Amino acid sequence: MVEKSHTASGLMGDWWPTVYSPLRNVGQKIADFFAPEADAATTDQYYEINMELPGVAPEDVDVSVHDNSLTVKGEKQAEREEQGKTYFFSERVYGAFHRSFRLPADADPDKVAAEFKDGILTIKIAKQTAPSEKARKIQVNRV
Repeated sequence: MVEKSHTASGLMGDWWPTVYSPLRNVGQKIADFFAPEADAATTDQYYEINMELPGVAPEDVDVSVHDNSLTVKGEKQAEREEQGKTYFFSERVYGAFHRSFRLPADADPDKVAAEFKDGILTIKIAKQTAPSEKARKIQVNRV
């Protein structure tokens, strides 16, 4: 993330960045709190990311790859039209979520597959075939 640099000018002086500092990343910390849980694993052929998305419809999930980063966005809709009930508490979380994962160098961004089953999103990213690491002698031709 690129942050604006602060300079000591005007009436604010040097104290303003110090006051502002604790609040600088509060938005990201709130977003991280509501981000769905995930795990990542690898096999010889692919990388796999599994995310828990209970109550989220598959059509409300967006998976994309850009600049060697995999992004999962979505929203859990709250639909309550119950009359005659007074809730004492509600622990369910609703709203938008966003998770990003940096892909390893050998991940193939053109070969990504996503499946959604029983509230679990499974994303598989194929590994690129490794280039041959053997040295190869090149013949030099006389011209």
